[in-house]
Amino acid sequence: MMNGNGGRDCIHVQGARQHNLKNISLKIPRNQLVVITGVSGSGKSSLAFDTIFAEGQRRYVESLSAYARQFLGQLDKPDVDHIDGLSPAISIDQKSTSHNPRSTVGTVTEIYDYLRLLFGRAGKPFCPVCGLPIEPQTIEQIVDQVLELPEGTRFQLLAPVVRGKKGTHAKLLSALASEGFVRVRVDGRVHELGEKIELEKNQSHTVEIVVDRLVRREGIAERLADSLATALERAEGTVVVELLPRDDEERARLVEISRHHGLHDSESEVGIEMVFSANYACPVHGSVMEELSPRMFSFNSPYGACPSCHGLGAIQEFSPDLVVPDPAKPVSEAVLPWAESSNPYYGELLKSLGKQLGFSPASPWHLLTRTQRQTILYGSEERVFVDAESFYNNTRGYFTKFEGVIPGLKRRLAEATSDRVKLKLEQYIVSQPCAECKGTRLKPQVTAVKIAGRSILEFTSVPIDTCLGMLDTLTLSERQARIAHEVLREIRARLQFLVDVGLEYLTLDRSANTLSGGEAQRIRLATQIGSGLTGVLYVLDEPSIGLHQRDNERLLRTLFRLRSLDNTLLVVEHDEDTMRAADHLIDIGPGAGVHGGRVVAQGTVEDIVTCPESITGAYLSGRRRIETPAARRCGNGLSLSMRGASRNNLRSVDVEIPLGKFVCVTGVSGSGKSTLINEILYPYLKHHFGRTSPRPVGVEAVEGVAHLDKVIVIDQSPIGRTPRSNPATYTGAFDAIREIFSMTIEAKARGYEPGRFSFNVKGGRCEACKGEGVNVIAMNFLPDVYVQCDVCKGKRYNRETLQVKYKNKTIADVLEMTVEEACQFFENIPKAINKLETLRQVGLDYIRLGQPAPTLSGGEAQRIKLATELSRRSTGKTLYLLDEPSTGLSFYDVHKLLDVLVKLVDTGNTVVVIEHNLDMLRVCDWIIDLGPEGGRKGGQIVATGTPEQVAGVEDSYTGQFLRRVLEHAPGILVGSEAAQQ
Repeated sequence: MMNGNGGRDCIHVQGARQHNLKNISLKIPRNQLVVITGVSGSGKSSLAFDTIFAEGQRRYVESLSAYARQFLGQLDKPDVDHIDGLSPAISIDQKSTSHNPRSTVGTVTEIYDYLRLLFGRAGKPFCPVCGLPIEPQTIEQIVDQVLELPEGTRFQLLAPVVRGKKGTHAKLLSALASEGFVRVRVDGRVHELGEKIELEKNQSHTVEIVVDRLVRREGIAERLADSLATALERAEGTVVVELLPRDDEERARLVEISRHHGLHDSESEVGIEMVFSANYACPVHGSVMEELSPRMFSFNSPYGACPSCHGLGAIQEFSPDLVVPDPAKPVSEAVLPWAESSNPYYGELLKSLGKQLGFSPASPWHLLTRTQRQTILYGSEERVFVDAESFYNNTRGYFTKFEGVIPGLKRRLAEATSDRVKLKLEQYIVSQPCAECKGTRLKPQVTAVKIAGRSILEFTSVPIDTCLGMLDTLTLSERQARIAHEVLREIRARLQFLVDVGLEYLTLDRSANTLSGGEAQRIRLATQIGSGLTGVLYVLDEPSIGLHQRDNERLLRTLFRLRSLDNTLLVVEHDEDTMRAADHLIDIGPGAGVHGGRVVAQGTVEDIVTCPESITGAYLSGRRRIETPAARRCGNGLSLSMRGASRNNLRSVDVEIPLGKFVCVTGVSGSGKSTLINEILYPYLKHHFGRTSPRPVGVEAVEGVAHLDKVIVIDQSPIGRTPRSNPATYTGAFDAIREIFSMTIEAKARGYEPGRFSFNVKGGRCEACKGEGVNVIAMNFLPDVYVQCDVCKGKRYNRETLQVKYKNKTIADVLEMTVEEACQFFENIPKAINKLETLRQVGLDYIRLGQPAPTLSGGEAQRIKLATELSRRSTGKTLYLLDEPSTGLSFYDVHKLLDVLVKLVDTGNTVVVIEHNLDMLRVCDWIIDLGPEGGRKGGQIVATGTPEQVAGVEDSYTGQFLRRVLEHAPGILVGSEAAQQ
């Protein structure tokens, strides 16, 4: 494979020491599918991303000009002697999901850009009011519509000569003055052309000539027609009529008139604008359409975005359901913002409202009339007599206007200067679909443009495979076909790539921030296939995450396709199918952290299997395995039942979850698993136990809740967003450690309490970095950068605190210890060892106690949460919910995780896991299989029962794969025999 020069057919890594890598050297074959595997924390990502990709990225940046590098900054060289044979590198990881609410599947894949081009060039406009085709307007038609304005209305005619273009436009303004024009409106503000108008060169500007100023009266038709002709000529067929009302009453009347004619475009600070066009206008309503262009169909541009939500499709509103989460409570307790406030004013106000509106504060909220509830929430114009001492005088009682709970919250949020107050108020806010555009993000004029009778929304709101079918059956005119030929080819190709990676159930208008890490990664993978690059090194981070075994083959075909373009694929992966399909395997380990960082074995699958030191090889060969239980748990005979679940794609399903068992909810991607558990079951239980969140919509009833005492979600969200959060503080082990240090002779002599050893409060911490060990550098549009504190050198504490030692170690030294080292160090301290031991049980021996939360993977964060729960006393009536806990885990780590989950169940608790991993599925007691497909073709219960029973269901994709892994298990009935029992 490798020739004599040792560099052209391989990537040669020499002396890699990044993180826990132990000075490793290896040769990675080029133009092949190479899988790097090993236990969690062994150094896989350190080799693939932090060494090989980081060096490729650094070399690319260094190849740029000095001018370009100043904007990108200096990238640190990874700790490696040298790397030869390195290609341009592209990283496709799971941390690249966009959190921008404006990003959608369509924009991320650029498919929406092609759709905008298609509709902008080949679309046909229709009136959004009556649906008639829009045709150019004549001057006479425009005059007639303007003359319908009320007598005495003031208005001015504007000719937009520049719309949203950068520059100073000095020559244009000078030319307009020489032509005799007196005024222009620049960016909404009117200027005399005689004055000096200075515009920012690098900002976009809109320049409109003020052609004429008129008042609606008899005899202006001829002058109006002449002025309109001038404006239309200068603005290439477009004229803006700005109405200038004298007062608010006239303004409201003119707004209604302009809306009635379908001409209301926007309200400026000065007046109301009505846009007319000699190019496109409805003959009945006069609805105006600009000449079609791709930017009109962009919800990220003011030319296409809904003016109400500015293209977001949703608005942030205070929710009555969050303000009053439990309608069964008395009014005094139901209105949560008032009930939680210590201000007695709200209690007096509620009593006064009760006297005026005829209710008692002790009455349940749901028994109030609709008028009473609306008045409390949104206020009224009537003044209320508050029977309390006045702040301004000595009299008892005073009249005041009642603004309502929700308007009051809005006002307080607008006036708030404290982040704490804002955070408190934001808990009552929800994102709701925009009432103006119904969540479409676009102006109605835009959605009225059609191709073959379909608007752009009809292509973006359906699943990708359906969209692909619609494009294949488009009936186009000869002119449209010529325009759309190349564009349609690009759209079809990109849609097919998404189907190939198993994402056919997504819609193009789905927000990118709702995608899972695996979905976002596969979208980027599909985009890279579309780019058609060759000779590239692609570094991928577990692309199989969130993918059902049925779709693995399609994913592998996609990877093979990338490889066939003479690219090198370096994949960090634990999936058995991917490992067996790889051209070359690299096993890093043998253990995690300090016990890893070496190349245990590399070569073919057979080479890994025959290596006695390889843990991965032991599981692949069957020398080590996760045993299938000989019998399933019977549970406690009780169950939790959901009736009529019909949210998103769920089709009014009834689900029964047996309690006291290990339950797996599975199904192909997009089948409705997360909707059922994360969007219905958990919010319902949270509402039941906490009463601070509203009852979720989309379910008729949840029965059997009385059999539980609490619900705990253990997800992969970070344990904290700043370096202050770490495993020691999150698990509570740090409390015991601080107490130990406070009991040393040195600490007692100095009078140090446990708080002295906290880096979150003043006293013992370093004040230069406020105990974070790093200083945050805000990078505006880039992520914040963390730089080590120059004063404490990352130790978090001041000099005096670090002088206190326990067993010759400072508190900062303890935070640098791994869990394994800390367990040995504190082995005789029960309070500390109890917390630390649970971290070892979940396989986190290698992480440091003070490791900052942002550096932890999602799987590590989830296991820290799991360890925290293990350290607490079990009640035996707890429901634990986990979403794909096997993410990022090797066979060995899954084995350890299962041991932990089984412990939780054996103490009487119920564990419900959303999962695809076959080892998890065959070990669990009960399976709920959703499908049969994803998206609109899913949302049904395909099979329920023990793994053996589900394996006997022919229509279940999960059952088909389970049958293969169960058929050799001793003492287990599989297939039809199990189904019959």
